Amino acid sequence: MKKVLVIFATLAAFSGLAQAQETIKVLSTQELANTCKYPASAESKSFCIGFTTAVYETYLATRHPQRAKPFICVKQPAPARDEVIADFVKFAQANQQVAEKPAAGVFLGFMATRFPCARK
Repeated sequence: MKKVLVIFATLAAFSGLAQAQETIKVLSTQELANTCKYPASAESKSFCIGFTTAVYETYLATRHPQRAKPFICVKQPAPARDEVIADFVKFAQANQQVAEKPAAGVFLGFMATRFPCARK
């Protein structure tokens, strides 16, 4: 019985090692822009809205207001979500130097240029 447990433990360790060595593909800006192009399929539109919303909501949730000044300030009433996404697609197409960069960071940069905070 001990031998069986040792074999299972060894297999589990090697399995975990193999999984730890896998590379995780990060969504590029070009891939996101292609997914978000209009007219998009229902699946593409859902993914695009979910991804961009998650990136923005993560920015809002993780930025500590006393330690990090905001760099994205969306004034209310906010523009339509589809309008902002269409502007991002135009931005990505016009700035091919960011095409292979991770989409989340480029999207935040786009939001910072699209919705800058007032200077004090």
